[in-house]
Amino acid sequence: QVQLVESGGGLVQAGGSLRLSCAAPGRTFTSSDKGWFRQAPGKEREFVAAINWSGSSTYYADSVKGRFTISRDNAKNTMYLQMNSLKPEDTAVYYCAVRRGTSYYNVESYDYWGQGTQVTVSS
Repeated sequence: QVQLVESGGGLVQAGGSLRLSCAAPGRTFTSSDKGWFRQAPGKEREFVAAINWSGSSTYYADSVKGRFTISRDNAKNTMYLQMNSLKPEDTAVYYCAVRRGTSYYNVESYDYWGQGTQVTVSS
């Protein structure tokens, strides 16, 4: 089973920034839509952002709109999530995945999940 690989997480103070990366070793997903999700302890996995295959369309959860930016570089087979103005409530494990279903927003529409990268925002 092909899996994506997330990186770039870490510990940051509130108001700080991080950039997450999502790579696909051994498999090209340049014609696939992709997304970022996150899961905080004791909570369900939730949608953060998504991007279509060309990068021309992006989608965001209301909670991150204006602070996070999703992008992709198909030449590098990599997707990114630039996170600015981070808040303690952004603390979670962040996952990337490939969209294979109809919805951009539902977990069930995604496959090839990575192992996740921890983001911790201190107050």
